[in-house]
Amino acid sequence: MAESERPGARSIPDPRPWPRHGVRAGTEYRIFTTTFEELENPRTGQRMERVVVDAPDWVNVVGLTAERDVIVVKQHRFGVGAPTIEIPGGMIDPGEQPLVAAKRELREETGFVAERWRSLGAVAPNPAFLNNRCHHFLAEGCRRSGEQLQDPGEDIHVGTMSLEEMRAAILDGAVDHSLVLTAMLRVLDLRSHGLEDDGAEARP
Repeated sequence: MAESERPGARSIPDPRPWPRHGVRAGTEYRIFTTTFEELENPRTGQRMERVVVDAPDWVNVVGLTAERDVIVVKQHRFGVGAPTIEIPGGMIDPGEQPLVAAKRELREETGFVAERWRSLGAVAPNPAFLNNRCHHFLAEGCRRSGEQLQDPGEDIHVGTMSLEEMRAAILDGAVDHSLVLTAMLRVLDLRSHGLEDDGAEARP
């Protein structure tokens, strides 16, 4: 098929909505709640139960120092049972704006603050069963302002990587956290189109 004949993603017809016939409460955990919905497949008419995980929105931050190095954090992750290289981030508190949460998480996890902030948009972490969003931010002119302010359950080590080192770490799999990748790939793409240019700053 020629490129000019290939339909865009937005031209693909939307599937029909799944009628809901009931909701059953699941279990409330510390950071999310499960709900079970009885839904009807519009194609087959068959009813089936599907789980929805109700979770707060998240933020993560691509923090760049004056030298254009990326601020990274390394911590043990229980899901994979191993340490991971990530960028700062966390949950948005109730009533908190995403930018405010991003500034808080950067300061708490790393001890850094930033001069300029830019929104990189948001993604759906896993729309198959999660109902939240992860908001990405670019923080430029980062400088250390004090010590880390870690929660009792955190043990975070802080370092920096050049953008070239981060790109290489993504390509060789050393950095494989999906939400880190979605944020970093936007920044690496911006860099190829003039990251140094002034952009619209994020507002709380």
